[in-house]
Amino acid sequence: MTRPFALLAGAFAMTLALASAPPVSAKTTAAPLPAATRIDIPTDTGSVRITLRAANVVHLSALVDGKSPARSMVLDPAFTSVPTGAGEATTALTLASPQVQVRYDRIAHSLSIADAQDHVLLHIADVSALAHGKLSLGHAAGDPMYGVSGYDAFTNDVSAGMLRTGKLEAKAGEQGWAGAPLAWSTAGYAVLADIGGGHFTLAHDDITVAATNKQPMDVYVIVGAPKAIFAAVAELSGHTPLFPKWAMGFTNSQWGIDQQELLQIVDTYRAKHIPIDNFTLDFDWKAWGEDDYGEFRWNPAKFPDGPGGALAEELRARGIQLTGIMKPRLHVDTVEGRYATEHHFWVPGEKVSDDYFSHKPVRNIDFDIPAARTWFAGLAMKYGFDQGMVGWWNDEADTTGSDTEFMNMQRALYEAQRAQSKLRVWSINRNFWLGSQRYAYGLWSGDIDTGFASMAGQRARMLSAINVGAMQWGMDGGGFNGHPSDENYARWVQFGAFTPIFRVHGTFNEKREPWLYGPVAEQAATAAIRLRYALIPYIYSYEYARHVGGVGLVRPLLFDWPHDPKLANDVNSWLFGDWLLVSPVVQQGQTEKTIYLPAGTWIDWFSGKSYAGGQTVTLAIDALHWSDIPLFVREGAIIPTQPVQDYVGQKPVTEVSIDAFPTDQRTSFGYYDDDGSTYAYEHGAYFRQSLSLQQHGDTVTFTTALPEGSFRPALRSYLLKIHGYAAQNVSLDGKPLATQADTAGLQGATTPGWASGHDRFGAVTWVRLPAGKSVTITLHERR
Repeated sequence: MTRPFALLAGAFAMTLALASAPPVSAKTTAAPLPAATRIDIPTDTGSVRITLRAANVVHLSALVDGKSPARSMVLDPAFTSVPTGAGEATTALTLASPQVQVRYDRIAHSLSIADAQDHVLLHIADVSALAHGKLSLGHAAGDPMYGVSGYDAFTNDVSAGMLRTGKLEAKAGEQGWAGAPLAWSTAGYAVLADIGGGHFTLAHDDITVAATNKQPMDVYVIVGAPKAIFAAVAELSGHTPLFPKWAMGFTNSQWGIDQQELLQIVDTYRAKHIPIDNFTLDFDWKAWGEDDYGEFRWNPAKFPDGPGGALAEELRARGIQLTGIMKPRLHVDTVEGRYATEHHFWVPGEKVSDDYFSHKPVRNIDFDIPAARTWFAGLAMKYGFDQGMVGWWNDEADTTGSDTEFMNMQRALYEAQRAQSKLRVWSINRNFWLGSQRYAYGLWSGDIDTGFASMAGQRARMLSAINVGAMQWGMDGGGFNGHPSDENYARWVQFGAFTPIFRVHGTFNEKREPWLYGPVAEQAATAAIRLRYALIPYIYSYEYARHVGGVGLVRPLLFDWPHDPKLANDVNSWLFGDWLLVSPVVQQGQTEKTIYLPAGTWIDWFSGKSYAGGQTVTLAIDALHWSDIPLFVREGAIIPTQPVQDYVGQKPVTEVSIDAFPTDQRTSFGYYDDDGSTYAYEHGAYFRQSLSLQQHGDTVTFTTALPEGSFRPALRSYLLKIHGYAAQNVSLDGKPLATQADTAGLQGATTPGWASGHDRFGAVTWVRLPAGKSVTITLHERR
């Protein structure tokens, strides 16, 4: 294409807007800009406007008749535009913030984007191509690239891991696929296109974005490390609402069940004290195939107490939340089917097909139609939510070829439930397109096979999904197709305990309860589930951290060590929160495992053995009892735990234990809690207390800040465990604390105090201190 710049020489102008940019939302964390600044570059169809949307976000927009392209579903509708009032013309050719430098070259008609150190990250030779739905951005040769696309359930070859190269379709996909019009690099930048589908070509030194419709498009360039990139993506595309607190626990899903068996299973979990919070029902709960809204209502033959909500009430009394499957299709020759036909709610051009379960004709609802969403979700509320279903397992809305069908299906349920209830929305869905996360949207990896090879492949699937923004990810623990061996089941539960959404599931009449896989597997699986429940305070704090900062509980190691080449494609291990590194066993009969530990000092959670980072270590693996999970604590860690309960909220938690591993660098942890079930946290009803830790020679200080928020939990004290130190004396705000002879005396006390001794990590000092107050604990080590 002939560049328009020669024809429009001298027409270039940079406009400095006079009004300051407002915050994009109440959650905005980016540093404010002193003013809204922009560069307008003429094109043959209008102009390209370059704007700093935040301190690390450059917005490139192709304007036609002064108007930006229509937004896609990728961008949050609540994202606030920068004012574009008339401004003062200037000959300056740069935009700058403390984090980014943007320069336009009038002679070469090119644009460069550099970081705070003025290191050029991206170079755009032809900005005007945006007007035709395309943009190429040059970068340093060999920059590792991530994002754009994931894997579906049936892709056997996941050897590419997380790295991405070549021509990739940005799509929602099918069967666990996660996609986004987002490519990013640990070299310090990301490219987010506001398009409803298209292609990214990731070459050795170039990124090319092409929209499907070749229409003018908007592109956002984000500068920063991975965490900063995903914080900006959350601002642009939308923050994730919190899941209910029970969703931090364990879910058993089953296809092929009735009320009697359901209650027997739940009672067995409780009798064995195997923690569980959620039971998810497949087709069985519905009157599927029957007229008069059978796709939405309970099957009274299988679940006589389902209609009216008595069964859900009975299960809630046992601490079980009831969730159920939803399908996007309706039977055509029914009351509801005829209504959909009359109102033109079907997916356009889709033919009637026979349903594989009812063997009756069905069609899919087009959830891109607002009226269809309202109608469908209203029925789901009437027959499902109002009668006890408190979560949605949305299945099979990934077959229509639409990137937004699944997103809008869950959007319908999210908006309907929020309109009528204070209870938080929970869902899992079978694909992901960026923007879905706004609607309490979890992703599961589809109808995967059983077996060790399939389980091992879930690591790349999970981390690749996270790399496109699908932070709430889970899988069918044990595999969907087939029956896992006892060992495979045990190892899969251990893996699942360290994923964001922890659940098991199988195909029709496949059962996934731990006691069905023999005593050895049951013991190993139970231990993993109980460890998950001990970590609930830690896990829930990251639920909130993801909500405000865009980065979830699980993230690849390269998020924290972006410049370590050994981590560029490491799917063997991942971070579970900031302070735990996990590397589950995924091979049958494995007797040892090699694990690369990043820079720092790492401590084996179970043995207490310390390892220097920056090296590969080899651990012995228990191939007989499957009792071990390779799990390491990062030096500087602050890890809150609580007594294991049979379900979340079974008893008020009045004391939380905190394992602390001090280093000479100050570290911190944001302890978080709220009512666990409503959206009151959006209005300030939460408890968030910053906990800080630092070593100074023979002295360790632990500080608690004044809590934020109006919520007051049952929590009254922290039982602090400072590992590696046997204190000679301990003070609270400069005043000596009373010592106890042993931990038994300390645990029975009601006032602050301390004791010292040893545990698996070595020397340890225990300190009881008040929660919810600003205090400083100082330990002087005994030498």
